[in-house]
Amino acid sequence: MNKITLFFASRKTWTIPYILFAAIFVVLPLLLIVVYAFTDESGHLTLQNFAKFFAHPEAINTFVYSIGIAIITTLACILLGYPAAWILSNSSMNRSRTLVVLFILPMWVNILVRTLATVALFDFLRLPLGEGALIFGMVYNFIPFMIYPIYNTLQKMDKSYIEAAQDLGASPWQVFFKTVFPLSMPGVMSGVMMVFMPTISTFAIAELLTMNNIKLFGTTIQENINNSLWNYGAALSLIMLLLIGATALFNTDDKDNSNEGGGLW
Repeated sequence: MNKITLFFASRKTWTIPYILFAAIFVVLPLLLIVVYAFTDESGHLTLQNFAKFFAHPEAINTFVYSIGIAIITTLACILLGYPAAWILSNSSMNRSRTLVVLFILPMWVNILVRTLATVALFDFLRLPLGEGALIFGMVYNFIPFMIYPIYNTLQKMDKSYIEAAQDLGASPWQVFFKTVFPLSMPGVMSGVMMVFMPTISTFAIAELLTMNNIKLFGTTIQENINNSLWNYGAALSLIMLLLIGATALFNTDDKDNSNEGGGLW
């Protein structure tokens, strides 16, 4: 009985479900992607899947185009999300909480439902579906992921830095660009990762908002998987995962600024 009590009283015991979940639903799928990417249909090791990608200009162009769409979406979210986060952080406490809930409220609705609503909106306004609609839908769906990390950082920022800059004679613009903006970079970089990563891998939004006329890299992966081309699809997925992992290098969060609230929570 004492052993059972000690077993459940240990903190390490309560990590077991999370370890099992991560092993089954995170580590194992990633290992399967790597295995399929470097093997052929017979199970033999090969680099033919990657050679096939680089030998097809259409796949490379789709990959580059997807990166461009992701960059444009991320920049648009920064330009629209930072002022919104700034306004929210400088509002009164009750008003700020209400506005934050209004920004987060659309996230409670399934992303496909929001995208279908965007399609209906464009049809109602008689606007053509295409690249413009795609970028609009991307920004609409992912801008909350940019606003909240920046707002969280600005909300937790030590106001004494701003007061010190004002006491030293800095103008409002100097206070912002030399004090506020650098201190808010952890939130900006967190938002960039949370917008860029899902944008570059999405496919449903592109299919719905362009009537399947514009293909993103996620669509290419989906088509290969649906056609049972598991090995080539896994190679494309691995290429995308490497790109997404590379974006983590731009995350400037570290132990020195971890108390500034750079994360989403």
